[in-house]
Amino acid sequence: MGSNRTIAAILVALAAASWLGVATAAAAPAAKTIVFCSDTTYPPMESLQGGKAVGADVDIAGAVAKVLGAQAQIKSTGFDVIIPALLDKKCDAIISAMTDTPARAKQVDFTDYVTVGAFLMVKKGNPSHVSTLASLSGKSVAVEAATTEKAGLDAENKVLSKSGKSQITIKIYPADTSAAAALLAGKVDAYFADATPVLFYIKKTGGKFEVAGNQVEAAPEGIATRKGDPLGAQIKTAIAKLYANGTMKTILAKWGISAFALKK
Repeated sequence: MGSNRTIAAILVALAAASWLGVATAAAAPAAKTIVFCSDTTYPPMESLQGGKAVGADVDIAGAVAKVLGAQAQIKSTGFDVIIPALLDKKCDAIISAMTDTPARAKQVDFTDYVTVGAFLMVKKGNPSHVSTLASLSGKSVAVEAATTEKAGLDAENKVLSKSGKSQITIKIYPADTSAAAALLAGKVDAYFADATPVLFYIKKTGGKFEVAGNQVEAAPEGIATRKGDPLGAQIKTAIAKLYANGTMKTILAKWGISAFALKK
């Protein structure tokens, strides 16, 4: 594969593209458009290529919209403001590898569509000897803002503090691609994210990275809608249909994430 400089350029380009705020839509107009907020810095789920949103979530959004007789539009939105954007009606739904947590479920309704765990990623050879969240005591880790991984690190720091151990230095980035680039540049000892981007970066960087330790407990990820919005029930029906007719299987296979399909 390419050099560190080439890999870094790819990551930086993805991160920069995320701030363009480019919305994508089908060329032909439809009777209805469903606008999905998405943090397009999270390959292979969603990222921008040439100003166009691509990824598993993008394809799923398009397939859901098609079932509902509509077209999908992706609105690039920072993850730390993505739920407020939905509640402010800047979009109709969120599809952004968002873990369905009890705290979030108090704010929005979810339709789960995949089940994904999280991994710590380190440079090849694991020079800092990272294995678990606890092993990050006295070390630094890059993470995207407002993620469940950030919450997990905060919780681990509370445990470390009670044990009198050194805290984890948590470096927060608004774009996930920037967090991954920080590890490549040697600014942190590890990067913490969902299994989907971690495995993507390991594959795409030709072995520059590796997984450290075991996968953290898996949880469902869902499409979010406003509380009580009829669209939520419609999306739930559409997801069930996409699983039943094989479309979801095809999309997940295309992006190399078949292992994360919902279990029957």
